[in-house]
Amino acid sequence: MTVLLQVSDTHFGTERPVAMAALQQLCAELSPDLLLVTGDITQRARRREFERARAFFDTLAVPARLIVPGNHDIPLFDLATRLLHPYSGFERVFGAALEGEFERDDLLVITLNTTRRWRHSNGEVSRAQVARVAERLARARPAQLKLVAVHQPVAAVTHEDVANLLRGRHHALKRWAAAGVDAVVGGHIHLPYVLPLRERWPELPREVWAVQAGTAVSSRLRGGISNSVNVIRGVPAATVERWDLDEAQARFQLVQATALR
Repeated sequence: MTVLLQVSDTHFGTERPVAMAALQQLCAELSPDLLLVTGDITQRARRREFERARAFFDTLAVPARLIVPGNHDIPLFDLATRLLHPYSGFERVFGAALEGEFERDDLLVITLNTTRRWRHSNGEVSRAQVARVAERLARARPAQLKLVAVHQPVAAVTHEDVANLLRGRHHALKRWAAAGVDAVVGGHIHLPYVLPLRERWPELPREVWAVQAGTAVSSRLRGGISNSVNVIRGVPAATVERWDLDEAQARFQLVQATALR
C-alpha cells in the first residue's frame, strides 16, 4: 500500500526548528513513498528560502516528490520578475515542472499549478486544466485512489475563507467527479480538515472529498492548531490521517483518520 505524506504551507523564512525536527522523525518512522508539497513553500519567494526548503526536503529522503507552487512562491514586491518570470525562483531550485503526476497500482496523484501572476493570493483552474485532468482521470485504473492536488481550497469551513476558494472549482469538481476523482487535496489557508463535497453539491455524480492540510513547519499557525501534516494511504485503506505537532512531546501525533471510501 502506497503512503503519501502531504506537506503544505511551509513558508520557509518563518520555519520552526521544533516542527522541522519532528517532521524528520515522522518521515523516518512512516517511510512514505511520495512527498506531496501543496504550495507556499516560501514566505517571500527569495532564493535563500527556496534553497532552505530544498535542503530540508532532501533530509526527508522520500523516494518520490511532487511539488507545486503557491501564491507566496511568486515574488510580491519584485514586480518585473512577477510579470516576466514569476516562477524563476521555484524553477531554479525544483526544476521547470510546475505540474506533475505520480502513479502506483493503488494510487494516482495529479498536481496542478493554480497560481496566477496577476492574482495576489487567489488561485484559478483553467478550462484547459480541467479538461486535461478529466481526460487523465478517465484513463485511471478502477482500483486506484485518485487525487488531484492544488494549492487553494475547493471548500471552506469558515466564512472568512470563502474569499480564498479556488476560482473555477464548480466546473472542475463536476468534470472531475464524472471522471472518477476521489479527493481534491490542497492547502493555502493553514487549516486542516476533510469534507465530503456531495453534502454541499448534491449534483455531483459521486462522492468527492476536500482534503486540506495545515501549515507543516511555519510559525504562521491558525485556529489554535499546531503544525499539521496529512498522511494519505492508497487502497484498500484509502484513508487520510491528520498528524499534529505535540509541542510537549516535540513530535507529530495522529489525531484523526478519515476513510475516503
